[in-house]
Amino acid sequence: MKEPTVNPLSVQVDTAGPVPPYEQVRAQLADLIRAGHLAENDRLPPVRQLAADLGLATGTVARAYRELESAGLVHSRRGAGTRVAPGHAPVPEPALTQAARTYVTRARALGADDTELLAALRIALAAPPPRQ
Repeated sequence: MKEPTVNPLSVQVDTAGPVPPYEQVRAQLADLIRAGHLAENDRLPPVRQLAADLGLATGTVARAYRELESAGLVHSRRGAGTRVAPGHAPVPEPALTQAARTYVTRARALGADDTELLAALRIALAAPPPRQ
């Protein structure tokens, strides 16, 4: 049996943010599926396990899973768990989105939070363009 393939570290929830936690989980898992990081038939962690890993209530994760199922991204069966539904080939990311992801990843590795990340971006946008 294939083990769950979602690394809890790849899903992060900001409980103090304006976006409800279930929506953060749903959006991140949907992104992982659409980007091909979760392939067809990959098993998601059980609701209780992911909830415990993220420090959330089980109902929060269960709602995220239900929303993913309603969107056709996953299917759940008693005893078989929740798995990625077929037919979701990865959508290639535009170059700008890839560059933005790289920036966010590097900024987070430096310990930057969202406010610092956005401030640095504003500074870079305000700077004169480099000479070529």
